[in-house]
Parts: sequence; C-alpha cells; structure tokens
Amino acid sequence: MNKAVVVSGCWLPGLSLHEAFTDLLHVNPQRSVDITQPSFDSPSSYWLRAGVGGNCGRFSSLRDIHSPAPAAAADPDPNPDPHQTTSPQTEPTGQPNVIMPFGNTHNKLKMNYSAEQEYPDLSKHNNHMAKVLTSEMYANLRDKETPSGFTLDDVIQTGVDNPGHPFIMTVGCVAGDEETYEVFKELMDPVIEDRHGGYKPTDKHKTDLNSENLQGGDDLDPNYVLSSRVRTGRSIRGFCLPPHCSRGERRAIENLSIESLDVLDGDLKGKYYALKNMTEEEQQQLIDDHFLFDKPVSPLLLASGMARDWPDGRGIWHNDNKTFLVWVNEEDHLRVISMQKGGNMREVFTRFCTGLTKIEGLFKERGHEFMWNEHLGYVLTCPSNLGTGLRAGVHVKLPNLSKHEKFGEILKRLRLQKRGTGGVDTAAVGGVFDISNADRLGFSEVELVQMVVDGVNLLVDMEKRLEAGEGIDEMMPEQK
Repeated sequence: MNKAVVVSGCWLPGLSLHEAFTDLLHVNPQRSVDITQPSFDSPSSYWLRAGVGGNCGRFSSLRDIHSPAPAAAADPDPNPDPHQTTSPQTEPTGQPNVIMPFGNTHNKLKMNYSAEQEYPDLSKHNNHMAKVLTSEMYANLRDKETPSGFTLDDVIQTGVDNPGHPFIMTVGCVAGDEETYEVFKELMDPVIEDRHGGYKPTDKHKTDLNSENLQGGDDLDPNYVLSSRVRTGRSIRGFCLPPHCSRGERRAIENLSIESLDVLDGDLKGKYYALKNMTEEEQQQLIDDHFLFDKPVSPLLLASGMARDWPDGRGIWHNDNKTFLVWVNEEDHLRVISMQKGGNMREVFTRFCTGLTKIEGLFKERGHEFMWNEHLGYVLTCPSNLGTGLRAGVHVKLPNLSKHEKFGEILKRLRLQKRGTGGVDTAAVGGVFDISNADRLGFSEVELVQMVVDGVNLLVDMEKRLEAGEGIDEMMPEQK
C-alpha cells in the first residue's frame, strides 16, 4: 500500500497529512490552508482547504491515509465557484477518495470476551461519549439492547472510529431508535447534559411553533443579509432511526413521506424526486444550489451505518418555488427546510411553522406520529439535535466585524455560531458568514429564531459602525 494524501483532487504520494500541509504552503504560498469541522457534529473528517473558492481534499481523520495510488490524478478546478458547496473528488472508479467503512458491531461472539477485553481504547479521543463512558459503565450496558436490537456498541461506534480533534468537542454517539435514549440513559443523559449546557434528566423541553409569537424578523437589512433559512429534523414513531433502519423500513418511510407530502397544496404544493432516479449532474446541481444534502462522505453517516444501501430510499421533496424542502432518509427520517433570498426571516419562519404543522398532521392521519417526549422534545438521531432540532441561519456580510478581535466573544454572548459561506465545511467568501443559533434543546423554536433575529440585527449595526470608522465597545451585549 502506498502512503498518500489527497488534496483538492490532487494525489500527493508519499505524504503524511502534516507533510501535505507543508507542501501546499511552500509550493503554493499564495494559498490559504486550514482545517474545518465537517457536518453532522463529527470532526474526525477534515477539509484541507487550499485556494480560492474552497477546493479541498477530505480526510477520514488526522492520521495518514493509506491507499493504493490511482492511475491518474485530476487537476483542481482552475475557476471554482465561490458559492459552491464542495464535495469530494472521485477516483476513476467513481467512488469518493476516502471512504470510512460501516463499523458492523453485530457479533454475538464478542460476549465470549470480558467487558475489559471489549472496552474500546478512548485514550486519545475528544468527544462527549468518550468523556462520559467508563469501563464500569461499558460493563453494565454492553449486554443491553433496545427492542429493535440496537446495542451499546452500535451507539458508540461512530465516536470510537472518529476520535475527534483536541480543540473540537463532538458528540460521539447516535441513537438507533426511540428507545435508545431510555435503554442507554446511563450514557445518554450525561452526554446530553454535557452537550446541551447542563440540561438535566429532570428538565422539560418546550415547543412553540406559533410564528406570531416572533417579534420583528421582517426587517433584517437586505444590504447585509443575503438569505434566510430555518431547518429541523423529524423522526417517525414506529421505525428505527437511520443508523439501524432496514431496507424495508427505509422504503416504507419514503413511500409514507411521498403519500403525505403529495397532499400539500397552495404555495407548499410540490413534487418528490428520488435520488436513485437522478443523474449525477442533476444531483450535483441540487447540491451546488444548496437544495440537496451532500453525497455520503460524512464520518457520522458512514461509521454509524446511516449510508447503507445508498441511494436507495433517499430523496428530496420541494415546492414549486424551492422555498420549502423536505429531505427523506438522510441523517434523520425527515429534514424540513424553509429558505429564501433576502432578510425576511419572519416570512421564512412562518412558512416553516405552517408547513411543518401540516406535515405532522398528514402523518398522524396515516397513523404515524413524530417521536417526541416532554424531556427530550423531538427525538432525532444525533443527541446534538434533540429538542427543537432547529437551526435558523442567515448569510450575512460582515467583512469588518469578522476581523474584530471580539467577534467570537460577541457571538458567544448572543448564543450564536458562525459557519463559512457554504456551510460548516467551507470558508467565508467575501466576508459572508452563515450565522445561526447555537442551541437546540431547552429553548423553544420561537425563542431560538428570536435570538437569531435580535443577534443579527446587532451584528449588522456593529458592522455599520465599523464601516464608518467608529468603535463598538459600548455595543457589546450581555451574555444571553
């Protein structure tokens, strides 16, 4: 096997990851190189960003990649689209450069070995699961399973396979069904508490999908706010979650979704597009336009088994205007998204609440509720998305404020987070950032969107002050 690193579609034989960084900096000093966290709350795959527009290579971990050298290497796009959502280059086989195999934990013979012999080595890991799991806890939980057969090893495998990064704390575990959070609560409760800012096992989540309770939101300055988006996830009760879904379950979820969504009318009227019926070009165009989920390269999808049988049973439904979308069978059973250009977050949120409420009613009419309980709110695959599962975000131009030394502190006080122009895997282009709520659990949907509206208004006011050459110290917000 040849040791190599793939960068921006180029094959760099004989290089470790560190050497690849060094090579890029010396050979191409005009390029910027950084590491950014990928989607789905798992940092063990990294983008090595090199060059304008975010050409990048993806790595399964901050370790050397060992793979046979390809017959030929493709040159990176000399004129990349700065607004394009990047996806991994492919080898001549048509497969992504780096594929993390699904970690199959269904081995009954492992029970012939002691818990000590089976306990994973987490000594170099940095995720919430590794922080919580002890050998004693592992011994206590290893022989338990949910009614559908999801085990402790299934829960933690993605966190075992993805150690994380010293400066990025991720979750490191997933649920395979609704019962996972109860059967393995000894692990899940402290993970949730650690991940969600001290959310206790006795706490109760609150839900508010009445958009009329939102104050303002229709007046975000369009000279700075380029687009607005609200998304959430939903799980259908009675089915396993994507890490544990069978083919039949996944297809049943797809059929149920099509049957329900086809009833929507008015400005929500739309059509379902199955992934398996799309050409590569059609898929990529939808990805580039930020309408469709990326191809299954995320370590969370791969190591946890969520990408099994891809693309069978997956697809996207959207209305005629492409302002209301539903992803089917990606990380969650459903991802519901409302989006449009400009800064009218109130309109986006109103459409989101209306559409989501109608969808829930349509599923109930067909005998299927969404997974929900008063403690966790809406139950989703990743513990990071419990509660509302909601992320309200805007693309906003902050070229001056983003360079200010207190930018990070300001966002922290406002309970907001920043991502690059194309999302979590990308760099900011032209000072445009994706600003969204940092919380999911313990706050209602209205409260989270209100934080974004109020926070973005303040950020824009700060940007205007800096443009005028004035200071912003007196505008520093209190901690929310």
